[in-house]
Amino acid sequence: MSDLLALLSYPFVIRALVAGSLISICASVLGVILVLKHYSLIGHGLSEIGFASLSVASALNVPAVLISTPAVIIASFVIMFVSQKFKTAGDIAIAIASSAALALGISISSLTGGTSSTGAYLFGSVLAVSDGDLIFSVLLSVVVLTIFIIFYNRLFLITYNENYARSLGINTTIYQLIISVLTALVVVSGMRITGTLLISGVIILPAVTAKNFASRFKTLVIMAGAVSFVAFIAGLVVSFLFNIPAGAGVILSNTAILIFVKIFSRLKNKK
Repeated sequence: MSDLLALLSYPFVIRALVAGSLISICASVLGVILVLKHYSLIGHGLSEIGFASLSVASALNVPAVLISTPAVIIASFVIMFVSQKFKTAGDIAIAIASSAALALGISISSLTGGTSSTGAYLFGSVLAVSDGDLIFSVLLSVVVLTIFIIFYNRLFLITYNENYARSLGINTTIYQLIISVLTALVVVSGMRITGTLLISGVIILPAVTAKNFASRFKTLVIMAGAVSFVAFIAGLVVSFLFNIPAGAGVILSNTAILIFVKIFSRLKNKK
């Protein structure tokens, strides 16, 4: 415990703690919508496209954010469109595209000798979090939470009954695009801490966990955010204690919480 408290004296730990917590909460809030609308593969697809864009940025020797941000945002529009139009076939297309993007990213890194520079992005690193990342995570969390509060009723309708929302005159396309952009920004900002291969789990796992003990949309969003926050803190502690990547620790914590909730729910139902 004393060693863990001592870590709080390091600025990079504080940056990772604050930025990671905020990004995790944003990811889980958006994850609720993605899970309920069966768009779970979107996070997975964007994460691997993000890695491919990072490899390209490394090969061109330009800041990663200049390539990854527009690439992931454009990909989010395409993936959302494919998912809406083709349903099951869209899921297959996303899986193929994400696998191809990951293979492309690894190939580019290998050919250009950028494997070491992009390696940290695969699994995440608390050392990679800068002051700029911290500021961006704060701004992103403010935007995501503000949108959820102001447009709560419309997001609720779009999530549960998009056709009914459209019949009320709500422009569902605009809100779908907003969700796509925010998800893309969460993926790009979360790649430094949790890694491109694991950021999708941060988006999906808290929402899946919260579904086991929450039925109302508002409660589901709040519980998903709480689960994500607890899992991130626990994951960061695990990563320090066992010297493993931060992303792996966060996902293991999320998975452990999900398994515990599942077992608890089963035992409760039997009674």
